[in-house]
Amino acid sequence: MRLVSDPAYDEVDLSASAEELNRLADAVARGEGLLTSSPGSDGLAGIEVRSTPGPRVLVHLDSARQYLVISGDSAGRAVLADNLRETASAEDGGHLHVEYPGHAYLAEGSVPLVVNSPHGGMPAGRAGGRPLG
Repeated sequence: MRLVSDPAYDEVDLSASAEELNRLADAVARGEGLLTSSPGSDGLAGIEVRSTPGPRVLVHLDSARQYLVISGDSAGRAVLADNLRETASAEDGGHLHVEYPGHAYLAEGSVPLVVNSPHGGMPAGRAGGRPLG
């Protein structure tokens, strides 16, 4: 897994294998987990998932620890987990934009997150990524 914070676009870019995306989805669904980035990565250290009272899911950067933190209620986390699983299994490639506004399960102030399919770039015949979640 590789996480890169891009200040030019004010977003975080996540690249991971299907197995890693499914592990992240499981942690998001459970509401707990700590996943680390690949050794030697020049990006963020990893992702921490926390269960917090709702409403909605907040995606933010813990700058001191260099972790992306995903926290929120079970209903919002379930939708995000499903979107991550769908991205992991999308064999035609693409990417998922997780950003507020645009996703009803996200809280205002969430850092935009781009989740890249482990199966490559844009699907054939599509522009603008996969319309997920």
